[in-house]
Amino acid sequence: MTRPLPFDIAPWSIGLSGIGLTSLAHRESVFALSNGHLGWRGNLDEGEPHSTPGSYLNGFFEEHPMPYAEDGYGYPDSGQSVINVPDGKILRLFVDDDPFDVRRGRVIRHEQRLDFRAGTLHREVEWTSPAGRTVTVTSTRLVSLSHRSIAAVRYVVRAADGPLVATVQSELLANEPLTEVHPDPRVKDALAAPLEGIGHHELGTRATLVHRTRRSGLGVAVTMDHVVRGSGAHTPAVTTEVSADLARTTIRARLDAGDHLEITKFVGHEWSDSPEPDALRDRAEAAVIEALEAGWDGLVDDQRERLDDYWACGDVVVEGEPRLQQAVRFALFHVFQAAARAELRSIPGKGLTGAGYQGHTFWDSETFVLPVLTSTAPASAEQALRWRHATLDHARERAERLGLRGAVFAWRTVDGRESSGYWPASMIAFHLGADIAAAVRGYVRATGDDAFEREAGLEILAETARMWVSLGRWDEAGRFHLDGVTGPDEYSAMVDDNVYTNLAARANLEGAAEAAGRHPDVAGSLGVTPNEIDEWERTAAGIAVPFDAALGVHPQSAGFTERERWDFAATDPSEYPLQEHFPYFDLYRKQVVKQADLVLALYVAHEAFTLEEKARAFAYYEPLTVRDSSLSAGVQAVIAAEVGQIELAADYLAEAATLDLDDLQGDTADGLHIASLASLWIALTAGFGGMRHGAAGLRFAPRLPPQLTRVSFGIRVAGRTLHLDITPEATEYRLASGPDLAVHHFDRPLVLRAGVASVAPTPPADPAGPRPTQPPGRAPRAFAEAFGD
Repeated sequence: MTRPLPFDIAPWSIGLSGIGLTSLAHRESVFALSNGHLGWRGNLDEGEPHSTPGSYLNGFFEEHPMPYAEDGYGYPDSGQSVINVPDGKILRLFVDDDPFDVRRGRVIRHEQRLDFRAGTLHREVEWTSPAGRTVTVTSTRLVSLSHRSIAAVRYVVRAADGPLVATVQSELLANEPLTEVHPDPRVKDALAAPLEGIGHHELGTRATLVHRTRRSGLGVAVTMDHVVRGSGAHTPAVTTEVSADLARTTIRARLDAGDHLEITKFVGHEWSDSPEPDALRDRAEAAVIEALEAGWDGLVDDQRERLDDYWACGDVVVEGEPRLQQAVRFALFHVFQAAARAELRSIPGKGLTGAGYQGHTFWDSETFVLPVLTSTAPASAEQALRWRHATLDHARERAERLGLRGAVFAWRTVDGRESSGYWPASMIAFHLGADIAAAVRGYVRATGDDAFEREAGLEILAETARMWVSLGRWDEAGRFHLDGVTGPDEYSAMVDDNVYTNLAARANLEGAAEAAGRHPDVAGSLGVTPNEIDEWERTAAGIAVPFDAALGVHPQSAGFTERERWDFAATDPSEYPLQEHFPYFDLYRKQVVKQADLVLALYVAHEAFTLEEKARAFAYYEPLTVRDSSLSAGVQAVIAAEVGQIELAADYLAEAATLDLDDLQGDTADGLHIASLASLWIALTAGFGGMRHGAAGLRFAPRLPPQLTRVSFGIRVAGRTLHLDITPEATEYRLASGPDLAVHHFDRPLVLRAGVASVAPTPPADPAGPRPTQPPGRAPRAFAEAFGD
């Protein structure tokens, strides 16, 4: 763990004073802006110094060779990696002849602030040049939620003394290097300068660069234009020059003391998999022209309006610890902006905040992020699911290559094709298909979106159901087994009957049968027959779910509880994460858990377990789980709360809340962990709110830890908004509008009516038993440590 940055504590923003050069990468990730289509890291306006320059477009990547020690059948032929598109956020300042650089001269004041309601990154600097001239620089940056292709910056230079000459070089810069590059020289070479210029244009203060990737053949156009104003008697001079990889507009103004130079920069971004230079240029320039017509104030107003609409339902109020409140809104802001305008694109593991994981999308998008979006911003969830549907042809091709029916979605990908080269922990993690199916079912259940189910959802469910039937086998006792798979725990590969996978597959098969029954005409068009539906139902009913009767717990997979336990006592704290210090073969044959697996099943398949089984399983797996993954703490918080270990749940909540803000894993430099940020919402709503969707409908079992005095959140249910206001003594339910809604408060049925508050008391808690222990040195971060007493 690195030393945490001293962020301030505020309910609706996060700010940082000073400039620490050793922590630039961390702050660049935290202060990143995105709209799901376009992402800008929180680099300094001047471009230098930086740790990781980042300007990304969702789905835009370069291909590279996949290095294998030994090739094998079914291995992907090439990999995919996100790359930087031409960077338009650079505004280099010169004061007389001195370049403004925080490493030179004297920085009197330097502040950055990310505003969760305004959707802007604001910066204020007071700087004295080596020659003794003092200026203040104020910049405000946004990535527009209303204009999908647009990012904009307002940059103001004010002379504290004078006269002086302020020169600003506004740039588009292509082929900025990535900092996370594969060690194989073939991959490095492919990603070193991936963009080939195919057009560059300038007109007045406007400039456009058009490029094509050398291997993947994608085209991108980036346009910038400017509005320049000055307050003094001297009119700014403006010139523009362009070349293949650089466009530069130079603005030069003489400023007397108190005068200022104001530059508003609009940057438009467009890409296509069928690059026509003129068409790309036209689209990027049209986007900028439209933004110019809206003006800076219009973009800012639209940004606030879009976020006001999101926060009306999506906000989670947490009383009792101000820093936790800030962390929750920080998490929800980044989850929202990772998907707000993705529109038929994926939600990468790092969003668009960094190049970590090479920009790939994983199963955690559907399992952690989409439940949050389904409940708070369902239109974004729908678009992410329609992207998965758009990749079905790739998934069918993958299934056919593996000798399976239906569809096998890529474990890690940018465009839907498999981009993982380590098959034991990726390509055989077939649970991804069921995770996508679960997201489809959750979205349809929460929204009632019949059109989506007919147009996309049923086909996803049917093709994944077909995969399960072809993957498994029947035994003589009439049980259906899934052998040689990898579940969520990446320290247990190639196992038989992983409980999470089997239960997820069962739900997938049942969901496919139910959806086909609702839409027989669509099912018929997909070739689904009554016999096939019967087969899905029979397979679902026959799926084996291992249980260790002697221990009274479900093994994570068949035989897991019979393995030798990892020698935790002999493992030094410096040897975590284990995968970096021990061979996989040893991890795979021991009882050691990287991240919640069986415990994740206790949540997502909650109706398959009794409360007593959950409590025994949680107590069994806690001493085995090392949390070498960011995906674990939020889920462990949920189950800890459900089985009555409420203070342990608070500790897991604290870890999830501060993982990126305090860089607990030392890798936030590569981008934020979007799924982990989403798990914070899950920990609060499903953990302390006890929210579950089941056969009997929507159920809540709210109970707060002693550190919190109130938690309030909203969810969208079938076009309606339901708000819960939880205190230690009772919970108030408020339905904003629409027809009555039936829910359960613990085991008490409630019928909620629009505009009428229903208050239900919190029943006494049952004794929870001893607090479970974790492996030595792997206890969750204590709430008091994260937030203070």
